[in-house]
Amino acid sequence: MYIAMNRFRVVPGFEEAFEAMWRSRQGRLAEMPGYIEFHMLKGPKAEDHTLYASHTVWETFEDFQTWTKSDQFRTAHAKAGENRGKIEYLSGPQFEGFEVIIHEDKHGARADAA
Repeated sequence: MYIAMNRFRVVPGFEEAFEAMWRSRQGRLAEMPGYIEFHMLKGPKAEDHTLYASHTVWETFEDFQTWTKSDQFRTAHAKAGENRGKIEYLSGPQFEGFEVIIHEDKHGARADAA
């Protein structure tokens, strides 16, 4: 399993616009082989930003890579530039990717993922 995350540091006052942008975005992830789930996370507020993270879970790293090279990815990100000036960030998104090495399900069943 592979988890891909992007962290966004949104300037105070732009949180509502940021969340609206994500709510209105057409999802294309479900069209991809190996896609498991997506979460948009809202984290703590600091003086200069509110932290958000997009979080996708994939069966494999290769499935994630296929997504990043797909027409679905290009379509899902095609309107990203339309929000310039509507949302302010401290910096661009920060990508973090993780290979799952241990997984525990809701029943407590635990397994090494390797």
